[in-house]
Amino acid sequence: MIIVIIAGGSGTRLWPLSVGNYPKHLLKLTGERSGVQEAYDRAKRISDDIYVVTEASHSEHVKKQLPDLPDHAFIVEPGRRGTASCFIAALDRVARHHDLDEPIGFLWADHFIRDIDGFVHAFKTAEAQSKHHGRLTLVGIEPTHPSTLFGYIEKGAIIDKAAFVSEVASFKEKPELEQAREFFASGKYLWNSGYNVGSVNVFLSAMKKHAPERYADFQSLQKVKTPAEYDETYLGFENDAIDYALSEKVDNLMVVPATFDWLDVGSFKELYEANNNDGSGNVITGDGVVETIEVENSYIRNDGDKPIAVIGLDNVVVVNTPNGILVARKDLSQRVKEIVKKLA
Repeated sequence: MIIVIIAGGSGTRLWPLSVGNYPKHLLKLTGERSGVQEAYDRAKRISDDIYVVTEASHSEHVKKQLPDLPDHAFIVEPGRRGTASCFIAALDRVARHHDLDEPIGFLWADHFIRDIDGFVHAFKTAEAQSKHHGRLTLVGIEPTHPSTLFGYIEKGAIIDKAAFVSEVASFKEKPELEQAREFFASGKYLWNSGYNVGSVNVFLSAMKKHAPERYADFQSLQKVKTPAEYDETYLGFENDAIDYALSEKVDNLMVVPATFDWLDVGSFKELYEANNNDGSGNVITGDGVVETIEVENSYIRNDGDKPIAVIGLDNVVVVNTPNGILVARKDLSQRVKEIVKKLA
């Protein structure tokens, strides 16, 4: 299998830690390795053929953090054009250097996973199923609670009982709490992790039928002859997510249910959950000084040169960096993205 790591997002919901030219997957948020480094470590357990799709504004940082990869393994977007365009750029690069029937596993650089063995098993199962059936295969996550933060995949008819592989019956957007409870109780739904497995030929076949405009984008990249022509062509692509552009249109998707622990570190609420807390339920980190009195269930990080003092608060996020200061209720931390738009 060939592995492609998507590392091009801006991570605005983790501002002021994550900023445009140094986004969240470059940060050490849960340990001694950054998100993209941890994704690379997982990828190495599956394959030696690894590519990374990143964006021009921070591509040099990504290359510096992954010194073992040769320069040709980095696929650099000249500008952000959504995850669908990232997939097309990767398919173009793989098509030039590999067998078109070799399965490709698409990973993300900002997921937190501890059970690496379970992760590897799920992807190897998806690889085998995609190769056998010639179909796009997703890796869905068995939900541990009725989350409203993730989209859901509804499982359909079972294709392979031994591997628990099912048809994909439908996709569901991030639900309200009551609907999330129904999904969770039914046992018929998986969290949509965004993990895709399929060969170049399998992807192109799906695009021809369900997303002809994206197939045309792929063809246009295959024809370019110079870096300048590549950039101009790529910047003309529509900015769209792979789910909307392709996955949700395909009528014969399969899904492998994965049981490894998984967290999409998309906001400070998830970042809090991905770290060990102290006896008061606090995660306190950073190089700067932090002092607290009667503070509970909070995420506090000081990367500045002035001390932070927090008194008598519960369920808050306090972050100080050279890029700015954030103070928020932890359960509303998804709305940081709105603040970033205002600041812009």
